Amino acid sequence: MPTKIGGIELKNPIIVASGILGLSQSIFNRLHQMGAGAIVSKSISLFPREGYRNPTIVSIKDNSYINAVGLANPGLESFTSEISDNNAPLIVSIVGSTVQDFTEIVNKLKNLNILGFELNLSCPHVDKMGMEIGDDPKAVYDIVKNIKNNSSKPLFVKVGIGNSSIIKTAKVAEEAGANCITAINTIRAMKIDIETGFPILENKIGGLSGASIKPIGVRCVYELKKNIGIPIIGCGGILSHEDAVEYLMAGASAVQIGSILGFKGLNSFNEILKGLDKYLKIKRYSNIEDLVGIAHRY
Repeated sequence: MPTKIGGIELKNPIIVASGILGLSQSIFNRLHQMGAGAIVSKSISLFPREGYRNPTIVSIKDNSYINAVGLANPGLESFTSEISDNNAPLIVSIVGSTVQDFTEIVNKLKNLNILGFELNLSCPHVDKMGMEIGDDPKAVYDIVKNIKNNSSKPLFVKVGIGNSSIIKTAKVAEEAGANCITAINTIRAMKIDIETGFPILENKIGGLSGASIKPIGVRCVYELKKNIGIPIIGCGGILSHEDAVEYLMAGASAVQIGSILGFKGLNSFNEILKGLDKYLKIKRYSNIEDLVGIAHRY
């Protein structure tokens, strides 16, 4: 099911979302072998981050999670060494606090065998990174522009539900040269233990993912499709091929999956792809592109 998005050609439109199984070369290779069209790494920062103490994730009803890992990662130097011989279709998610952070990260990684970068502007539970930057239009513009000035590799910008308009953020990213928008990231949420009265997560507030956020994600993709001219990757709560079709019809050209890998395992790729293939045949669509944005006809 060949797919082209943001200048990248993929064997299929199913991409592993950032934050899921994303730091080991052996895992990247296995995900590709199991059917992933591409893999987005966990967000990589300039220096190592330990993240938050456990508990960092809690499962809730309706096939959803709340997590607050805290962008834990080994840092740029260690990750560069890990993927020095990469042959998997890897997109590296990057995170930082300043333009200089991103410049150093991109310059270190741009000559490696990777497909491109995904700029994390929407982590909902880490101060001075992610959402705080995404809510600042000037910072978004400067960071995206600087990355594009330093690398010719495709740049995806991941947006989320913050204090500023997701459409405004996406438009600024597009104006600065982004090749694609990924929507959406997790949404700020929390869960309290009613026996103890304490918040369950160590950080108290985390990011909600899974089936609970799919209707919001679909709405965001639909609205983005009406307002920007670059491709969109739909992300959030995709647990079946029907969910993927909904995102495609809203305007996404590809989708990212995450929570389903925890609930159903690595066979999820084949399950979704087989479902998509059957759907296309039954509905007499010739390819995935025929589905993209058809909800906008009405």
